Amino acid sequence: MYADVPAFRYAPRMLVLFGYLVVIGSVLGGYALAGGHMGALFQPLELLIIAGAAFGSFVVSNNVKVLKAVFRALPGLLKGSKYTKARYMELMALLYDLLQKARKEGLMAIEADVDAPQDSAIFRRYPAIAAEHEVVEFVTDYLRMMVSGNLNTFELENLMDNEIETHHHEAMVPSHAIQKVADGLPAFGIVAAVMGVVHTMGSVGRPPSELGQMIAHALVGTFLGILLAYGFVAPLSTLLEQKADETTKELQCVKVTLLASMQGYAPTIAVEFGRKVLFSTERPSFVELESHVKQKRA
Repeated sequence: MYADVPAFRYAPRMLVLFGYLVVIGSVLGGYALAGGHMGALFQPLELLIIAGAAFGSFVVSNNVKVLKAVFRALPGLLKGSKYTKARYMELMALLYDLLQKARKEGLMAIEADVDAPQDSAIFRRYPAIAAEHEVVEFVTDYLRMMVSGNLNTFELENLMDNEIETHHHEAMVPSHAIQKVADGLPAFGIVAAVMGVVHTMGSVGRPPSELGQMIAHALVGTFLGILLAYGFVAPLSTLLEQKADETTKELQCVKVTLLASMQGYAPTIAVEFGRKVLFSTERPSFVELESHVKQKRA
């Protein structure tokens, strides 16, 4: 699978830059090979109209919370994914330790770990997971409900599904906002082109050679709007969507593991339930997970 290629996981910045270079090279290279003049495409004022209008509409159509979420999410596109096989093995080993302690000593034995995870010896054993506030909160909240014993499996599953759905919807906000910008860019390109045509029609007294050049400059606006939309901005939306799916998958792994434990399965089988819902590119084998759990406990 592609996950075995290091560049796909550890060098996303290079992939983004490489993809953009391919887009630019293919479009401009094909244009140049066809005999086109590069100077005709250099229209900074057309770019100002398109980019400025797109950014302005982006600001108007989103509240402050969404704007902050987008600006926080964009730099993350240049970083490697933290959702690796090693991270998931840490997560499942943590869940195994908690469930094993609850199985041997009773659910009340993990009450202190759940109420104060920062002071828990089990959580301290897994610093990569303990540092993730959202995951720790999800785990401890539902373990606390399991300790209280007031909810059955179906009620807890429904509550988990609602929370995961809310989390996914919130994680998808930056992707949706960027996609709307991409959808609007071709239209702003048409706006720039129309303004160029209006300028040309207001200069009908000039020689035909000059009018032809002005029309060509106007058409560059349509070209830029479409190129920016589908070659540059829309791919960012797709990347943000993939990031959101990764965060949701981690919570689904926790959900399935805890529900399996509630249904009476041993911790070894419960974490196997969680392992099975992971993407194949990050899913450890049964032997890998078992060896990791034994190593951590040792």
